[in-house]
Amino acid sequence: MTSKTKNSVYGIVINGAVLIAWLISLIFLFTIELKSTSLFFIILGMLWQTWLYTGLFIVAHDAMHGRVYPHNRMMNNLLGRLALTLYAFFSFSFLQEKHWDHHRYPASSKDPDYNDGVHTSFLGWYFKFMRSYMGWAQIVGMAIAFNILLHLLKISVGNLIIFWIVPAFASTFQLFYFGTYLPHRETSQGFKDKHRARSNEYPVWLSLLTCFHFGYHWEHHAFPNLAWWQLPARRKALVE
Repeated sequence: MTSKTKNSVYGIVINGAVLIAWLISLIFLFTIELKSTSLFFIILGMLWQTWLYTGLFIVAHDAMHGRVYPHNRMMNNLLGRLALTLYAFFSFSFLQEKHWDHHRYPASSKDPDYNDGVHTSFLGWYFKFMRSYMGWAQIVGMAIAFNILLHLLKISVGNLIIFWIVPAFASTFQLFYFGTYLPHRETSQGFKDKHRARSNEYPVWLSLLTCFHFGYHWEHHAFPNLAWWQLPARRKALVE
């Protein structure tokens, strides 16, 4: 088995597991009766689904790098489009173009993810970041999906808000904080090289929990051909 084929097998299995886990979890959480469920379980379910939403976007991100299914670009991009559609009806082509600009011009005026020197605070930068990606397509798509789930599939409003809307929204904070703000914010130490990125010092389990290893961000910029699940090994090798 060639390296490319091996990575394709791992990529489809690992990323497919994230997609399936998100779908199964969402279906299950849609079926629970909120009135008869403990607050602890409701909060746990909401946090769990937020984490899976973050994973859903990471799957799409890896597809932008051709790492979900390296053996077949068409299948790779199809899975990326599926992940972004399930996430919030985002355009795969649009986000892919923007993301590669981020890699070409990290933390500069040409970087679409970077602050403009004015919106440097966390919230200011976050809202600028979201405005550059959110549009009517996402709003209309989510509204249509909401009404289909509510009126045709008879999912309760409470379940939709708690386990679908809130986790999707919360995951944007998680992705932005660990994948953009912390790695690319200006500090007194500056950046060490052209990648203009830094990585967190979290252990592997916490790195996975916070943002599917996207916090190992310098490694991602230095080795963009690596899948998200390969970043811990690369970081460990570099540190040692």
